[in-house]
Amino acid sequence: MAERLIMIRRMIALLALGALAFVGGQAEPRNSPREDPVEISVGFYLLSLSRFDLATGTFTADFYISLKCAGGCPPPEFEFVNGRGVAVEKMLDDPGERFYRIQAAFFSPVNLRRFPFDRQYLTIALEDKKRTVDQLVFVPNLRESAIDENVFCPEWKLGPWTAVIRTHEYKIYNETFSQYVFTVPLIKVTWSAIIKFILPVVFIVLIMLSSFILNLDKITTRLAMVGSALVATVMFHVSLSNQAPALGYLTFADKFMILTYFIILLCFGFNVLLLELCERKAEKLVEALHRSTQFTMFIVVPVLYLFLFVLVL
Repeated sequence: MAERLIMIRRMIALLALGALAFVGGQAEPRNSPREDPVEISVGFYLLSLSRFDLATGTFTADFYISLKCAGGCPPPEFEFVNGRGVAVEKMLDDPGERFYRIQAAFFSPVNLRRFPFDRQYLTIALEDKKRTVDQLVFVPNLRESAIDENVFCPEWKLGPWTAVIRTHEYKIYNETFSQYVFTVPLIKVTWSAIIKFILPVVFIVLIMLSSFILNLDKITTRLAMVGSALVATVMFHVSLSNQAPALGYLTFADKFMILTYFIILLCFGFNVLLLELCERKAEKLVEALHRSTQFTMFIVVPVLYLFLFVLVL
């Protein structure tokens, strides 16, 4: 009897193991084919740009944006990476297309190394809030993207726009998102920069150089003209510096003004030297120095400025 019980228990155990093996074999995961990410075509039409602040890099934009998906897809929950929407109006909400009009404030880094002949790039970047690059990918719709012909930004002219797709990786979260970036280049109007920033300094320097034409008996008048040029240059530099933020590097305007200070210092030192030689009655040396610099300074100084333009710009 005991042997039969042992046999029955062994058979039950074998049946149980077989059942577990069968169930486990049925529960094994199968490698299903990986689904491709949803592609959303992005169209962008810029209506206006305003309140561009060169000191902070902020600006506001008004634009249309269309999001299309072939065959229909869940609506994307997008956000602006470098800004915040002020007013969002949904104008079309179909399964395959969403159309919005948006007014938003943005921030874009500025590069002022060539100020006042600088070029800035205003960017508008959007990405989905939840779906990573494995689930959603943006595609630029260049046929439905443009800048309205009435878009205007004072003192700037608009360059050719670009629309590209990038990947934005959040390493701390181990997630990567598809990012749509629309870029508008702003190019400083050259003639405006010359009239407002270069021409005043040119006139100051020309008035100072005209002092070299005066005779040596007016040496004190020459010193006064150079001193007045220094004061005017300092005041102009202060007003110029107020138009740009505090930076950790020198702009072209800074280098231009430093060269101007250097030229004024040389002229002031040269006139002081002439005054000292006149006091020592060295008439021949004074006359020789006066004749050698009377008109040559009108050549040397422009060459120095030209060298700066070639070197920096």
